[in-house]
Amino acid sequence: MSFSRRSFLLGAGSGLSLLVLTACTDEPPRPTKSSTPSPTPSQAVPRPSGIERSGWSTDPFARGAQSFLAPGATPQHRDDLAKPVGGRVFFAGEATSADLAGTVLGAQQSGARAAAEVLDVVRTGEKIAVIGAGAAGAEAARALFRRGFDVVVLEARDRVGGRIDTRTPKSWPLGVELGAWRLGKVTDEPLLARLASLGIATNPLAGLLAAGIDGHTADNTVGAPALATARTWAEARLVDPSLSAALDGSGATAGAAGATVEGLSGAGLLNASLASLAGVTGASASELSTWYGLADLPARDRMVTGGFSGLIRDSLDGVRVSLSTAVLGVSYSASAVSLKLGTGESLTVDRVVVTVPLGVLKKNAVAFDPLLPFSHRTAISALGMGSVETVWLRFDKPFWSTDAAVWSIVGSDSDITDWVNLQAVTGEPVLVGIVGGKAARRVGKLSDDELVEAVRTALAPFAQA
Repeated sequence: MSFSRRSFLLGAGSGLSLLVLTACTDEPPRPTKSSTPSPTPSQAVPRPSGIERSGWSTDPFARGAQSFLAPGATPQHRDDLAKPVGGRVFFAGEATSADLAGTVLGAQQSGARAAAEVLDVVRTGEKIAVIGAGAAGAEAARALFRRGFDVVVLEARDRVGGRIDTRTPKSWPLGVELGAWRLGKVTDEPLLARLASLGIATNPLAGLLAAGIDGHTADNTVGAPALATARTWAEARLVDPSLSAALDGSGATAGAAGATVEGLSGAGLLNASLASLAGVTGASASELSTWYGLADLPARDRMVTGGFSGLIRDSLDGVRVSLSTAVLGVSYSASAVSLKLGTGESLTVDRVVVTVPLGVLKKNAVAFDPLLPFSHRTAISALGMGSVETVWLRFDKPFWSTDAAVWSIVGSDSDITDWVNLQAVTGEPVLVGIVGGKAARRVGKLSDDELVEAVRTALAPFAQA
């Protein structure tokens, strides 16, 4: 088991993207010392003139934002979930990607892989259904349609895109991405090239400010070593512990508590790292595998600003798509597949590609008859489905003075401590908060008014004096 510096984070993160402080980038982001925020009452932060928020944790067609490896889960479980069943049922989606789980590119590649598996066994004239019009389903349908097969995409939502969700509110100066929206310059190079060919703009995202609620700023030299200590300790255990158990068992938590970095407490810096990690993986430290949950998380240093859903629409160009058509059951035999639809109808096809999110499978929202093989059911049970939520706030003018693009608040009681300052990227006074794990589920239960007051308090350190 190898250790990668990219495993340990500080900065803003979401279900499908992040900024990694220790990543191997051209210029690692450093704290901005020239514009130190001052703590002010929440009243110093004006009410936003617009708010858009995600709701993946409660979305019945997602049941979470992305998959993660819980204690006891391994990358093999992803491979097991990806295996075809009887040459009739095929699986795709980010949860089936052992190398790029939780990413749009991983979902796309899984869709292409599933399409190739179908093409190995399909016969001329057969009809193929794809369940789900997200990145994986769109890519699978695209590949099969281009080979001349009769393909129908069944999508439970009234839109395409899945966990890519572009909104264009009339009062906003730019599109709002409530799902995936940040990518890696290196890891997502093929995807970035395709976006460029479609005229979908992306922008660099860099410049970290780690700020305490008392106005101090510092580089987080506590979080990464603590996580490294926990992982080394965990590798010597007989059973895969959760990250929180490994931090405690290794002494890393106690060590962080005794540290101070430029006026910021070590405990606060460790918590900041864990909050950012949750915003990337969707899992709190008590939910995440230490053996595998930290492995090689990719850097995210670009953001989509030109309408990410255009990628899905392009992939589905010419393909027959049936919206608002949930699939409740998949019955398969040696000769055909019958799909039970939420409309009360049924559809018989020759093959089906299932791309519904792992959270939907874990809730048994799609009934399989006969039951899926034991290895598939084991994988569904073992893998975790994480929660990541984003909150977009539009202001009439900025109340902050820092030009750092990514903020991490240390020592705050707020659930949302990671923020992206889009003014530094696009020139528009828009802030995006990212929260993951248990905190995301708490945020998801807040009303809009409660959320606004919570974020005003959270952002008080960045209000101008």
